[in-house]
Amino acid sequence: MQTSALIVAGGRGHRAGGEIPKQYQLLGGIPLITHSIARLLAHPAIDRVQVVIHRDGGTFYHDAIKNLADAKKLAPACFGGSQRQDSVRLGLEALAATNPTDLVLIHDAARPFVTEAEIDRLLAALTTSPGAILAVPVVDTLKRADEQGRMLGGADRTGLWRAQTPQAFHFQAILDAHRAAAGQSLTDDAAVAEQAGLAVLCVTGRDENFKVTAPEDFQRAERQLLLARPDIRVGQGFDVHAFDAEPGRRALVLAGIELSHSHGLAGHSDADVALHALTDALLGAIGDGDIGAHFPPSDARWKGVASERFLRHAVDLVHKRDGLIAHLDLTIICEAPKVGPYREAMRKRIAGICGLPVDRVAVKATTTEKLGFTGRREGIAAQAVATVRLP
Repeated sequence: MQTSALIVAGGRGHRAGGEIPKQYQLLGGIPLITHSIARLLAHPAIDRVQVVIHRDGGTFYHDAIKNLADAKKLAPACFGGSQRQDSVRLGLEALAATNPTDLVLIHDAARPFVTEAEIDRLLAALTTSPGAILAVPVVDTLKRADEQGRMLGGADRTGLWRAQTPQAFHFQAILDAHRAAAGQSLTDDAAVAEQAGLAVLCVTGRDENFKVTAPEDFQRAERQLLLARPDIRVGQGFDVHAFDAEPGRRALVLAGIELSHSHGLAGHSDADVALHALTDALLGAIGDGDIGAHFPPSDARWKGVASERFLRHAVDLVHKRDGLIAHLDLTIICEAPKVGPYREAMRKRIAGICGLPVDRVAVKATTTEKLGFTGRREGIAAQAVATVRLP
């Protein structure tokens, strides 16, 4: 059975406030939509993930997915319509045209906390039903009130559920149902299925799988994200490279930025001592060896390669552990060149590679007061500290 996931991210999210659509606002330093995509990409039963975006969201979307692991399972994004129902139908049509599938899970981009176990239960339900949704039984007492808020009486909560996503269906059945319902304004995909006469099961979900809608929901989501990752690790990295003996033979690259200097650094890769230290710090935080173990200098593949590739690899390993990078602190040690004029560019470059806001990256510079090899201007050293939160 081929299983696809469809993530709906075509709205503007104005109720959440902010200068950009809510699905691209940061949650734990990572765009909200990235959390949702990553969880579905990571599920072993999901073969393909299709995302539906707004026509104006291409740049935001590209930035959100650029550091994702398992991105080979991610189909090119398609554009949505004016209503959510239109966007779902267009996403289903995109899957039908490019990736024939048997089952599909339809998920809101603004629900970043769905679990593997919940997806398992949905897929299991599809063995006996053409549709199934995550939902939470209503346990609170229900009241009716008039426009002034005066209570008019109670309401029976028996059999009532609060619908969530993902909502899972046999693909052709829900595609046919959406085609038949085009132009209507049904509240969710389960309603589309019901109108088409499809049986839909309620699968018990969790309150934690809530939809981020208002500004205060981001605060709740941040708390939930951190509480789920209470294991705080700190890793340290240190690296040294000598200046190349021949002036001007290669450029000097530090923290992914090319600096104006008479000498570059000697090394098998581009010899970016700053990114090497950061890579080792992240690997140390998750206890996964060092840069030499992952990228041995004896391997010709890494000759002259940009060191951002090493750092991105370390970031991917953190994300594969469902971890978050809380902070990166880098110190560059040299007499020359002066790092100060490049400091902010370095912070932005590191933040971009790691998918972090700039305020989670610190770059400092110091000298050894003309002592030692750096004092004699024979090379540059760097040390880094990475703080990572893991489940």
